[in-house]
Amino acid sequence: MDDPLATQVPDYAHRIAMYDMDRTITRSGTYSGFLIHVARRRQQWRLLFLPLVGLAGAAWSLRLIDRSRLKAINLRLLVGRRFTRAEIAPLAESYADRVVERGLHPAALEQIAADRAAGYRLLLATASFHLYVDAIARRLAIDDVLATQLDEPDGADHIHARLAGDNCYGEAKFARISDWLAANEITREAAHVRAYSDHVSDHPMLHFADEAVATTPSRGLKLLAPKMGWQVVDWRARRGR
Repeated sequence: MDDPLATQVPDYAHRIAMYDMDRTITRSGTYSGFLIHVARRRQQWRLLFLPLVGLAGAAWSLRLIDRSRLKAINLRLLVGRRFTRAEIAPLAESYADRVVERGLHPAALEQIAADRAAGYRLLLATASFHLYVDAIARRLAIDDVLATQLDEPDGADHIHARLAGDNCYGEAKFARISDWLAANEITREAAHVRAYSDHVSDHPMLHFADEAVATTPSRGLKLLAPKMGWQVVDWRARRGR
């Protein structure tokens, strides 16, 4: 399959390629997999709480709790109320190895490489936890990461099972992107932006981009993309077909 964005881009002071992670670069979601990965290798008895994880998911489906609360509950059940970075970091690294080894779309990796070769600064913007996203990003040579932060009131040594700030999702993700652009003194007029996502919640990021790509899109995004003039690609398909 050809590069979906193999077009000549005028000169800009900045070139930025923004990628969502879960189900965009990865074949599936990574959040639940990370929690189970940690529980199995650290405190297997916490797997007994999986039915409670299911109940929390049901509460979210019924809109009794929001996504941020759901993430905090599941983290507390499967990892703990409070834990040290030192004990979780090796598990984040081993989980990143697992994801990169067999959990990525090859076509996504090819597009990342193409953007890098074209001089784009790679930004990974995801609702997943920095705790393990950073490890995945390092393996992919991603330049910058925006992800959901966990509370560290005691400093870098201890992490609490609650979010610090908003879940990096939807409008909150785009707010983080806007802050990142401002912090890096990048104005919209001076940048050419590409954006890739599988989910309609990333509408703000995709709408912001000069070139937006709906990658293996969810139903909502598949319906929206043609109306917005966004390209649709299926990264599950093999290159060359």
